[in-house]
Amino acid sequence: MTRRFAAAALATATALAAGTLAVLAAPSPAQAAVLPNGFKSVGYMPSWAGSATAIQYNKLTHVNYAFVLPTGSGGLTAVDNPGKLQQIVSLGHAANTKVLIAIGGWNDGNDSAFEQMAANAGARTTFVNNVVNLVNQYNLDGVDIDWEYPDPGTSGNNFTALMSQLSSAMHSRGKLLTAAVVSGGGTAQGVQPAVFGMVDFLNIMTYDGGSPHANYNWTLSSINEWKSRGLPASKAVVGVPFYSRPGGIPYNQIIAQNPAWANQDCATINGVQQCYNGLPTVRAKTQWAMANAGGIMNWELSQDPNNANSLVSAIYTVATGGGGPTNPPTGRTGRITGLAGKCVDVAAASTANGAAVQLYTCNGTNAQTWTVATDGTVRALGKCMDVASGSTANGANVQLWDCNGSGAQVWQAQSNQTLRNPQSNKCLDVRDNSSADGARLQIWDCFAGANQRWVLP
Repeated sequence: MTRRFAAAALATATALAAGTLAVLAAPSPAQAAVLPNGFKSVGYMPSWAGSATAIQYNKLTHVNYAFVLPTGSGGLTAVDNPGKLQQIVSLGHAANTKVLIAIGGWNDGNDSAFEQMAANAGARTTFVNNVVNLVNQYNLDGVDIDWEYPDPGTSGNNFTALMSQLSSAMHSRGKLLTAAVVSGGGTAQGVQPAVFGMVDFLNIMTYDGGSPHANYNWTLSSINEWKSRGLPASKAVVGVPFYSRPGGIPYNQIIAQNPAWANQDCATINGVQQCYNGLPTVRAKTQWAMANAGGIMNWELSQDPNNANSLVSAIYTVATGGGGPTNPPTGRTGRITGLAGKCVDVAAASTANGAAVQLYTCNGTNAQTWTVATDGTVRALGKCMDVASGSTANGANVQLWDCNGSGAQVWQAQSNQTLRNPQSNKCLDVRDNSSADGARLQIWDCFAGANQRWVLP
């Protein structure tokens, strides 16, 4: 599995995508992305596609310029499109965004240069010196090593030795060292736990796997696999694709055909079902990552539309406390507890429209992490708590739904601890006064009973 297409094939597809990008003015330092708790939003920018001026620097913490390749003797190939890299560094630094050089990539599955170089102590030292010189030459903030992939055993040992030398060289100069790694499975064992202490973070390529492509549950399972091996949550950066499988169609081209497709994860294009990550899933992954990981990474920036359906914007909006693509609301985030001290929960952590909102034993998961926003919405997993069909009847189900600004998604906290939906003039209520796990939430005439009283974040 790999995120990387062969450069020649990808250049054709992404060159078309690049033409759809809006040109943005260079951001000022006042627009710099400041995300809570050191949360990272990392975007790869290929040398062969997209414009330096189209990057939303004000919504990114790091940009990785891809790719330079190693040689077996420790050399580096020339930077492709160096003027573009220089422009990215200039615009990025003006916005307080860090810019790194990504070395490696899929390279048609050929990692022989990495294998040869890393196996030889002299070649490793030559490589590290060349990386230092490159970082200094372009005033970069660090290096992202994208060896796809060191194998378990001798290759993994050599990767650890290489990363140890790079860590010393980068960190002693105040520079960053990161690496892009496979989503999981046996290949991941080639990245030994010793490396976790050497890097600032790992960009985990959680795409090109799962069915449908890069789905929410598969992604979380992949990240948790890395964490189970000892990777600190703060160093686990969740990868999201800005393209489909099986066709590799850029997200901006997909929604150019039909903007409604931004709100789903699969669409039939030319008779083939193409699956990607739409806005709801990217929001949900970001919200999960805020509580359980260190950030979000994307491949790649030229495939984002930079408009109301921008995935970069969706990540930034959720990470800064909002939930929509524009004018994000702020609010308080945490659990909501009610009857018997149990938590308001999204059944099965589903991000599907219509997912049941229920009472469940508190477990600290993202399905129980709610933002009580200043716009009156109550949000989880990138969506809003909603009264089904906008009903005003007693017993109408409460569910999760795309945030849409309707009265069915407005909740007002009352002094008696009830949550009132002004459209129906009814309150959030646990059906049948049940404290059992899975008890469904509904709306009902307000009476402030134990099954209608809530403790908010």
